[in-house]
Amino acid sequence: IEDVVRNHLCTGCGACAAAAPKAFAMTDVASTGRRPLVIRQVTRHEQREALAVCPGATATRAELPEKADPAMAREWGPILESWEAHAADPQVRHHSSSGGAVTALGVFALEAKNFAGIAHIKANPEKPIFNIATISRKASDVIAASGSRYAPASPCESLTEMAQSDGQYAFIGKPCDVEATSRMAKRDPELAKKIGLTISIFCAGVPSLNGTKALLSRLGVEDPETVKSLRYRGAGWPGTMAAVLKSGEETPGISYAEGWGDILQKHRQWRCHVCADHTGEHADLSIGDPWDRPSNDLTEAGRSLIIVRSERGRQFLKEATAAGVIIAERRTNDAVALAQPNLSRTRRIMFGRLAGLRLLGLAAPAHPGFALARLWLKHISLRDKAASVIGTMQRAWRKRLWLSEKLAR
Repeated sequence: IEDVVRNHLCTGCGACAAAAPKAFAMTDVASTGRRPLVIRQVTRHEQREALAVCPGATATRAELPEKADPAMAREWGPILESWEAHAADPQVRHHSSSGGAVTALGVFALEAKNFAGIAHIKANPEKPIFNIATISRKASDVIAASGSRYAPASPCESLTEMAQSDGQYAFIGKPCDVEATSRMAKRDPELAKKIGLTISIFCAGVPSLNGTKALLSRLGVEDPETVKSLRYRGAGWPGTMAAVLKSGEETPGISYAEGWGDILQKHRQWRCHVCADHTGEHADLSIGDPWDRPSNDLTEAGRSLIIVRSERGRQFLKEATAAGVIIAERRTNDAVALAQPNLSRTRRIMFGRLAGLRLLGLAAPAHPGFALARLWLKHISLRDKAASVIGTMQRAWRKRLWLSEKLAR
């Protein structure tokens, strides 16, 4: 695990701390993200267990259900159905990042399916520029935590508590978080029994804490200690980014396009640049923005794109829709490709990025089963092929990736 960090491959998911809680704990490193802190000498067994579930070193493909769309599987993983949806509750829909589908499904799991809790992340109430992993057991807590958090988070830390508790749980996280959870469940049958649903949010990368500070600076806030709350999305779709200060003053908001495009994405941790799964292949349900139907009004009521990836996910969504918690409209299975063209391009050029790293003798994550070479050869131009290799080598040089990332202390 220490080598994963040194080689800039850590995703910050927290799975190592869940697999070996006596050896690792997660901490925040401002320039990179959440990182494992070695709290005592790590045994060989603990290292094996931690590495077995680490999505940073090796990313795995999800198993395809029999009814999955084979034409879409190579680029997007299993797809059984696609829906455009939103929460029926107008307040949940308004305050969430897109259509409020993730929040609504979490509430449905607690109130209608009698789940014991929802594992997710929320803003640290004492230091709101930080995130903490939590298990919500009341609908009001799920709703209070709605909205995107473009900052480092380690939701897999909650798996330890989940494994030691009774009842079923839903797990909500980024694609790497859900993959790690899936791998832990396969190694621990008792944990597998307690995971009743997994939801992955679409993810284009995780900005570091320094990214949040740069965002605050753009909002006119130089001292993070003065912040009471920070909104990255919500209050419409795609919403605005703004901070509320402890004095009660709210900063002028900036658009999602400016906040993400001009500021936050420049601070993404390196591992996100070489990620092949941005939509969550291992989840029961993957949920993100339908950007092919853009809003001309930042405060418009939002919509969510829901990708059904498993029979369990299909049944859960069917019940939530029948109960009136979710309002959904069926879309064709290529909806994700139409809605997320940038993520499609990212996977198609990924082989070139990995090749660029290896040509420099730098570490690259393994992607067994992803067929990235085939996508790279068949679906992008010669110019893009060259740019994917050379551009990555230039970026690696600028970021001085030959220097080891320092371990958390």
